[in-house]
Amino acid sequence: MDSFSSVYMPKLILYGRDSLKKLGTVVSDRGTNALIISDKIMNSLGYVDQCKDYLNESGVTYETYLDVNTEPTDVFVDVALSIFKQKSCDVIIALGGGSCIDTAKAVAVLAKNGGDISDYIGNNRIARNGAFPLIAVPTTAGTGSEVTDVTVITNTRTDVKMMIKQPAFLPDAAIVDPLLTLSSPRNVTAATGVDALTHAIEAYISRRAHPFTDILALSAIKLIYENIQRAYESADDIEARENMSLGALKAGIAFSNASVCLVHGMSRPVGAIFHVPHGVSNAMLLPAVLEFSKEECLEQLANIGLFIKPELKGLTNEQIASAVVNDVKKLCVSLNIPNMKEWGIDKQEMEKVVRKMAKDSIASGSPANNPRVPSEDEIVNLYHICHDYNMREEQKI
Repeated sequence: MDSFSSVYMPKLILYGRDSLKKLGTVVSDRGTNALIISDKIMNSLGYVDQCKDYLNESGVTYETYLDVNTEPTDVFVDVALSIFKQKSCDVIIALGGGSCIDTAKAVAVLAKNGGDISDYIGNNRIARNGAFPLIAVPTTAGTGSEVTDVTVITNTRTDVKMMIKQPAFLPDAAIVDPLLTLSSPRNVTAATGVDALTHAIEAYISRRAHPFTDILALSAIKLIYENIQRAYESADDIEARENMSLGALKAGIAFSNASVCLVHGMSRPVGAIFHVPHGVSNAMLLPAVLEFSKEECLEQLANIGLFIKPELKGLTNEQIASAVVNDVKKLCVSLNIPNMKEWGIDKQEMEKVVRKMAKDSIASGSPANNPRVPSEDEIVNLYHICHDYNMREEQKI
């Protein structure tokens, strides 16, 4: 292990209520003709028009691409990139969830460096020319993509979620306005919230964790653990929403610098093949994968437990770690997180591709960061467990 660590994050992070009002100034400092990459939901909610108003006030012209839909694909990237080039844009605004932000990251890099997004998988091609300025504006408290140097794009030709991590994919600026998350439906609040919790937990137990990321990860876990239920039950609980946004932001910085682990490695094939949203697939895998990994990260899980529940002091690491895993299961039950079967994934259909899923999971590199590094057969078995996993029965109450 190296004796030093590095930390990457955007040059500018604006956080807090009404921070979106600074969009025009932030964009005009970086370009004159923006491409807004978003989706039809954000447009119908009026968020795209808000962005346009702030750009108009700052004298910035703009184009829009509003066809991002669910998980980001190479098709979305190609179309948005074409608009960026044809309209001579020089700055990008990503408005929405992780799908919009990841799409925008790919466009910002390709517009400077050329090639197809698939060229960059496994660092086969390095974005040496950097990227066009990207301002990321998340509307969910979950992915943390606004502060990471990672993009995940589905290759529609191979049904593989390409996880690409290079400094060039890091947004130049992030504007995190928790007011934008008030419109998130309950199921989205739950899925993205558990996604953020997964980021924080995996950043903390990762083999590549270091003291700086540990501080952020633990803080994020506590914020999310204490506020996700409130945000889920009361859509207008702005304090809970604000804490969730801050938790997701911290978790994003933590995992971008410490890397994620087995949950994310297994999650990507579920999304690519069965089109399950990333937050949902992470959430449906987290409890079983934590149980699988527990014995190899007892100290880390115990530290998490004592940080969020000081009253556990005096118990053994084994007991505290088990309590943490059990609390995660209880949380997923209370948020109505489905298993793979309940989501609608047919077991026989999964059986046809489960070996490919396991291979793709390992190829992503994330399982190698897990405290317990799984074999291909163990991942196959975990997929089978997760398909029918009953979190209610699994709880040790």
